[in-house]
Amino acid sequence: MLKREDCVLIIVDIQEKLLPVMDNRDELVKNVAILVQGVKILGIPVINCRQYPKALGDTVPEINRCLEGIEPVDKKCFSCAGSEKFMEVLKATGAKHCIVCGIESHICVYQTVRDLEREAFHTHVPYDAVSSRTNANKMIAIERMRDEGAAIGCVEMLLFELLGTADDPAFKEISRLIR
Repeated sequence: MLKREDCVLIIVDIQEKLLPVMDNRDELVKNVAILVQGVKILGIPVINCRQYPKALGDTVPEINRCLEGIEPVDKKCFSCAGSEKFMEVLKATGAKHCIVCGIESHICVYQTVRDLEREAFHTHVPYDAVSSRTNANKMIAIERMRDEGAAIGCVEMLLFELLGTADDPAFKEISRLIR
């Protein structure tokens, strides 16, 4: 069960040069923006990773607008966990549960989930907040991440799990995001 106090959101490589070739990219961007806004309402830390931004560009503007004040973690390794800086930032959050979203599902997202599971983090992957160039690549990645121990869900499922109850003061704000 996800709990706010030991959870972090990790965004993987949703960048200007990568996004245009992703399958179902508009839904991906919409869902990641909802997820980022939702976890921020709930006080959950966010780590935004970028794969070699010199070549692949910045995080796309639609997501970057939601990340004000969050310094990106740049990397060249496919797995975020292969970056010392990322691991320092992650460990500083105190999180045990990692929600991982981004692109590409079968490369950087998969390798990050695999490595975090091996480092004893519990990973949660919202199916509707990851993508690859093809749906087939995404499906293979989802299967492999589940095999590695990741819990597969969706953005709405994860946000309401983090809320726990309609009595939560953040319930109305989260509900507005979903509609």
